[in-house]
Amino acid sequence: MADTVDEDRDHLHSMGYAQELHRGMSTFSNFAISFSIISILAGGMTSFWLGMVTSGPRVITMGWIIVGFFALLVGMAMGEICSAYPTAGGLYYWSAKLARKNQARWSWFTGYFNLIGQIGVIASVDYALSIFIGYFIRMFDDSFELTTWKIFGIYLAVLVVHGLLNTFRVELVKILGDISVWWHVVGVVIIAGVLFIAPSNKRGIGGAFDSAPPGMTGWTGGVMVTIYLFGLGLLLAQYTITGFDASAHVSEETVGARTEAPKAIVRSIYISAIAALVLNLSMIAALPKKSDVDGYTAIAFGGGGDLFLVNAAPRLISSAVGTGMAKFLVLIAIVGQFFCGLASVTANSRMIYAFSRDGALPGSKFWHKVNKKTRTPTNSVWLGVTLAALVGTLSLYQKGGFSTAFFALTGICVIGLYISYAIPIYLRLTNPDFVVGPWNLKGKHKLVGWTALVWIGFISILFIAPLFWPFWGPFGETEFLSGTPDAYVVFHQNNFNFTGPLILIAAAFVLGYWTLSGKKWFTGPKVQGTKEELLAIERELDAVEHGRAV
Repeated sequence: MADTVDEDRDHLHSMGYAQELHRGMSTFSNFAISFSIISILAGGMTSFWLGMVTSGPRVITMGWIIVGFFALLVGMAMGEICSAYPTAGGLYYWSAKLARKNQARWSWFTGYFNLIGQIGVIASVDYALSIFIGYFIRMFDDSFELTTWKIFGIYLAVLVVHGLLNTFRVELVKILGDISVWWHVVGVVIIAGVLFIAPSNKRGIGGAFDSAPPGMTGWTGGVMVTIYLFGLGLLLAQYTITGFDASAHVSEETVGARTEAPKAIVRSIYISAIAALVLNLSMIAALPKKSDVDGYTAIAFGGGGDLFLVNAAPRLISSAVGTGMAKFLVLIAIVGQFFCGLASVTANSRMIYAFSRDGALPGSKFWHKVNKKTRTPTNSVWLGVTLAALVGTLSLYQKGGFSTAFFALTGICVIGLYISYAIPIYLRLTNPDFVVGPWNLKGKHKLVGWTALVWIGFISILFIAPLFWPFWGPFGETEFLSGTPDAYVVFHQNNFNFTGPLILIAAAFVLGYWTLSGKKWFTGPKVQGTKEELLAIERELDAVEHGRAV
């Protein structure tokens, strides 16, 4: 192992960086970070409503197969690049090295879109977790009203806890990440096992290819509307299978990073897709029978003191197994989501650390600082938490329901991240001089890479597409179905998809900042020093870490 660590350090030196972070992550721990961020207990449950209201069980079932396949291609294309450049900067560093000209500009745009996407991941995961926590509290106290301000308060508390846990040595995050993997696996087995044996008055596994009741989103019509809604339903799985670049961001802390980080990216995708399919099939089996339209829509939209779409999953569990058992199953999901948010903060802090190391962020010298005792980028941790808190304020603008805020947050994180995935993949395809690392696609990179780019373009369009019709409040507040009109009216008060405008605003900021300022001083990834200077940095950190005089 010592030889491997030395090889990792030497390779990091060849890229111009000192080993400032503690390299103590195993293969499993690296995998655990990406697996935890994908988190089938988070995205697979918090976005279950999306499948329910679009094309129904059939898109939930097929979505994991379709999205899992194409996401795997994206991950494989990224893994090949990661093997050559295993650095905490990840994608923006890759773009700089792969671009044949304008390296700084490519690096800038990749890095900022990756940062935007990662902040969106933290915000969407922790906000959805906060809503689940609110539902969990309500299971014990019916008088607890789920208001936007209460949920936002829980959200801020969760962010702070995640920030605090990430200020300790990486060993703590490593241990919690390892626990997270087994928590997710065992949790899925327990939840799926209970739901598969749910009462006989439920739908059963035979309903895996049923369609949703017509008109739930307001979109009605023929074949084209059916295809459109099926496409929207794919976003359930696509939102979940996101953030696997985390394995690259912790590669400077991973032993044998050139082979283990790419393997972790790929494994996290296909294992998550398989487990999520099993979980969601069990949830489909626990749905009300096809004839019970009112029961189905009540689960999707809620009512009374709970109109949050995200809570469709816990409402489903409660209706299937009763409140007593549901408390236990919902708690399993909450802990899994907590691990997901924790891993998201970890990955984001390493990206901010690396991006600041290369001087790309305002105040880079401060954000790049490493706590010499813990060898963690503490300042970067709290910058990520603060930005996520600010983004989370979007949730306070609601005219009832959760569709507006959550869909915007999910859209921002997925589009931001996948744009940052697409750029280095494209640059690798157009660079004939790229030298592959020990883990590579063995000449299949063009087929894999171009297919991945087409898929990224497709899902980016879907995430900015209107989900509900009418898609803007002034067009009317329409009751589409019978059953629980209060819920439907609320959800159609303002359901415009703000993802597109917000992405355009983000892109305008990134472009404007580059044009007015960045291009004058940002030169791309920097070299920290000569080999002797890099070794001197490492000796100083080792001395402080172990309490020796410098």
